[in-house]
Amino acid sequence: MDSKTIHDRRWGILGVLVVSLLVVVLDNTVLNVALKRIQEDLGASQSQLAWAVNSYTLVFAGLLFTWGLLGDRFGRRRMLMAGLLMFGAASALSAYAHTPLQLIGARGLMGIGGAAVLPATLAIITNVFEPKERGKAIGIWAGAVGLAIVIGPVTGGLLLEHFWWGSVFLINVPIVLLGLVLINTIVPESKDPNPGKLDPLGVVIAMAGLMLVVYAIIKGGELATVANTQVLVTGLLGVALLVLFVWYERRSDHPALDVKLFTNRIFSASAVTIGLAFFAMMGVTFFMVFYLQIVRGFSPLQAGLWFLPFAGAQMVFAPLSASMVKRFGIRSVATVGLALVTVSFAGYQLVDTDSPMWVLGLVFFIQGVGMANIMPPATTAIMASLPPQRAGVGSAVNNTVRQVSGALGVAILGSVLSVQYRDEITPHLAGLPDAAREAAGESIGATVGVAAQAGPEALAQIQPAAFHAFVNAMHVTAAFSTAVALLATVLVFRFLPKQAEAPVHSAGIPAPREAVETPVPA
Repeated sequence: MDSKTIHDRRWGILGVLVVSLLVVVLDNTVLNVALKRIQEDLGASQSQLAWAVNSYTLVFAGLLFTWGLLGDRFGRRRMLMAGLLMFGAASALSAYAHTPLQLIGARGLMGIGGAAVLPATLAIITNVFEPKERGKAIGIWAGAVGLAIVIGPVTGGLLLEHFWWGSVFLINVPIVLLGLVLINTIVPESKDPNPGKLDPLGVVIAMAGLMLVVYAIIKGGELATVANTQVLVTGLLGVALLVLFVWYERRSDHPALDVKLFTNRIFSASAVTIGLAFFAMMGVTFFMVFYLQIVRGFSPLQAGLWFLPFAGAQMVFAPLSASMVKRFGIRSVATVGLALVTVSFAGYQLVDTDSPMWVLGLVFFIQGVGMANIMPPATTAIMASLPPQRAGVGSAVNNTVRQVSGALGVAILGSVLSVQYRDEITPHLAGLPDAAREAAGESIGATVGVAAQAGPEALAQIQPAAFHAFVNAMHVTAAFSTAVALLATVLVFRFLPKQAEAPVHSAGIPAPREAVETPVPA
């Protein structure tokens, strides 16, 4: 494909790349509203549901660097198609999973494929568009993430109104097939003439360490103790592997994750800010699904629609955040954004079993406004703290921190919720048989399910107590999130610079550096 043909088709190429990114990002937002149905149909425990979310996220984060390097070396289009093909096949496996473990494994495979899409799409955009149009193209690309936040819960709710839970995964398959045909037809191939070296050992050590740490956290929440041998051994081994990873990466000349970047105070503060914000947000989103569908009795579609205030705020305020940074400075915008997120988490204390739903809508809206004003200034600070030739590395670290922090948020805050709920509901389960009592105390979904099987009288007695216990556990978890967000606010105010010279697009994605690419004939 010659350069003139590429230029003429550049906006069509961008459209194909946006669809490819959208289907990958959409998957997690669609999954959220399906969690309750999955729990009922597969008999999944709360810890297994957390793994269904985290197996995708952790694998995705761990392989971002590797897929980017593979694309540079063997061709971005080739890696994009390979990733989409694996993502589509794993989506079909997820849709027809018969056990929670099968679903967790299939989700991990989806993460392998999904990790190939993000770096490949951005690299192809950089190669296809001239500098004068590249900013606009990347802004549209990044807007796909915001679009996924808006349409994901609603799409998931619509599918669950008419089909089984597997439809939220199966819908990916025809989109992936269409994407593969279009990519093969109009997207040009390109490579980096000087690709970086792969670091497979570093990737394996990091992923093993993260998996063990997350396993220990979730298992500790399930058992309501950290003194269990299984929890202690896996947790300590995971921490040891992560320490080994840092030691190994500091000495490597081609690290999978350049940990030396964190010696820069501004870079570290910005990355930690993003990490803490997504840690708190992902954990809160995880339990809100159960509040909406079980405590308030909403259908999946209704629950999805209640996330629109958050998504709408993101769509409205994220495009404005770049101009706000230019006018008021990085520190001011990020501090106000995190302060709003902190207020929104504190606002969950006002949400009860029968509180007016406008209260929750307002909390979601404030949270959305705050999150829309965190990523752009923090990303600006990250990119401004690095030399231009390291822009790609900084962006990749940014994405990795966000994904890992979100996974840890689901694991840790989900465990806090589980322990608190079990402590409160256990006294109300005394009338159930021993085996049923143990199962019922695991989560609110299990409690209501076991009580329903025990008969109308047991359900009438236990269900109100379960709702009350869950809301109290939700308040404790939200208080934990509030403390985390407050810590992030203090860090931003203390360490982020007032201003920095760095180009920022509407969604906070930095403009990539100029790169010499080698087009490959299609």
